[in-house]
Amino acid sequence: MGRGKVEVKRIENATKREETFSRRTNGLLKKAFELSLLCDAEVALLIFSPSSPKPHLFSSHGMDRTMIRYRREKGSGTTNNSGIRTFEVWKDEMEEMKRMLEALETKHKHFAGDDLSTLGMKDLQKLERQLRIGVDRVRSKKRRLLSEHISLLKRNLKSMQEKNTLLNKKLKDGIDGNSSLDHDIQRNQRS
Repeated sequence: MGRGKVEVKRIENATKREETFSRRTNGLLKKAFELSLLCDAEVALLIFSPSSPKPHLFSSHGMDRTMIRYRREKGSGTTNNSGIRTFEVWKDEMEEMKRMLEALETKHKHFAGDDLSTLGMKDLQKLERQLRIGVDRVRSKKRRLLSEHISLLKRNLKSMQEKNTLLNKKLKDGIDGNSSLDHDIQRNQRS
C-alpha cells in the first residue's frame, strides 16, 4: 500500500522541521552510501542545517579528493581561460596534497610518540585507541604466523620421524641380512 502524494513546501513548525530534517538527512546519507557501494561511484554529500553549525557530510573516497576532482573537471571546460583554470586547479591540487602530506607526517610522528605536546586529551585517547587496535592486529598476525610455522615444523618433524623409522628398519634388515649372508658364506667355505 503506497503513501499519498506529499505536498513539498516549507514546514512551519520548527520542531517538526528539525525532525524531518534529521530523518531525511539520515535517509539521504544512507542513499549516498548505497549509491557509492552499489555502483562504485565517487559520491560526496555536504548538508548544512539552518539550526546547527556542524555540517552533515558523507564522502565515499574522501571529501578533499572529491573536491579536487570536481575542481579539475569544472576547470577543464573549453573556454579561452581554460589554460589559466587548469593551472589554478593543479595549483589547488598541489596545495591540497601538501596539506595532506603535512597531516600524514604529523600523524606518523604522533604514532611514533613524537610531537605529542600539540594534542589534547581527546586526541591522545583517540591515538591510544588507534595504537591499541594496531598492536592487537600486529599481535594477531604474529600469532597466526607463529601458529602456521609451528604446524609446518610439526609436519616436518613427523615426516622426519617416519623417514628415521624407515631407515632404522632398513638398517636393521640390512644387518640381519648381512649376518645370515655371512653364515651362508662360512658354510659354503667349510663344505
